[in-house]
Amino acid sequence: MKKQMKHSRSILSAVMIGLSSSTVMAADYKANPFTLAYEGAITENVEGAVNIHPVTYQLNGIEIAANVYTPESYNADGSYPTIVVAHPNGGVKEQVAGLYAQRLAEAGYITITADAAYQGASGGTPRNVDKPANRIEDIHGMADFISQYPGVNTNQLGLLGICGGGGYSLQAAQTDKRFKALATLSMFNSGLVRRNGYMNSQTDSIQERLQQASDARAQQVAGGEVLYAGDANLTDEQIAQLRFDLYREGYAYYWKSHAHPNSTFKYTMSSLLDLMRFDATNSMDLINQPLLMIAGNRADSLYMTQDAFAKATGTDDKQLFLIDGATHIETYWKPDYVAQAMEQLTHFFDSKL
Repeated sequence: MKKQMKHSRSILSAVMIGLSSSTVMAADYKANPFTLAYEGAITENVEGAVNIHPVTYQLNGIEIAANVYTPESYNADGSYPTIVVAHPNGGVKEQVAGLYAQRLAEAGYITITADAAYQGASGGTPRNVDKPANRIEDIHGMADFISQYPGVNTNQLGLLGICGGGGYSLQAAQTDKRFKALATLSMFNSGLVRRNGYMNSQTDSIQERLQQASDARAQQVAGGEVLYAGDANLTDEQIAQLRFDLYREGYAYYWKSHAHPNSTFKYTMSSLLDLMRFDATNSMDLINQPLLMIAGNRADSLYMTQDAFAKATGTDDKQLFLIDGATHIETYWKPDYVAQAMEQLTHFFDSKL
């Protein structure tokens, strides 16, 4: 009963934060001592409350920057269910991944979210390499680190992947059975989109883009300039003319309302050699853990969640939950939609871990 009351309080607080606003609310990272860029973020650590612990650790010779959240009245000698949270493409731990990590900590979980290697505050050069193998290894690495953290019950380890982190989480959980339950929010299949374009809008230019990526790698290894994709600096008028909701709202979220200096859309052009042959839904039958997939029913990215869900034939314990009225990006910040996602996540992880 006590844990259920904590869940209710945390979900209610998520609803109340900025409830009167119908537009994307500003969350200024500069006003937060931990540079968190989401509404209701922790501003100080208080004894007995949910706290945040910035940490670093080594992963294959690269320093990874992460935030660990501990629940109220945390006791290092205790035993807590724990959730690993993987951030979206272009995102960092201080944005939506941090929001859900904090909300889950408010519900009684230890949580961790880390910047991907080569991205955010984590190390690795050249900057903003975005290879699927790296992103999947980042998730394994978070599990490595948090499994040694005081109070973590490794028999109650769950995984939540958001957007691109959701696609990579599907891949990580296929073989990493330390994860006893898996959830995704607004899952994005990075390889499919880099290959075919969003909603299959670039299928006629696949070979041309592969040649660009090949040329970029050749130039890079020869000591030339590192070339980047996705590095557009668009005006408000140009953003308004973008074809897809995800991109229009994504620019508003990442560049304006919830901007963070470590967050960027750009990635090395040579990364496309790996991205364009990747598909997050390959070998989905290897997932035998309980699976929850959440997406907005108005999200133009919904087709990716539905495709992955249908291919998850290795588990009979799976659920698809659609948030009525939500687009992809709105699940990142809009209080009512965050509250609905959190209600599903807490019920799911409570019952499966």
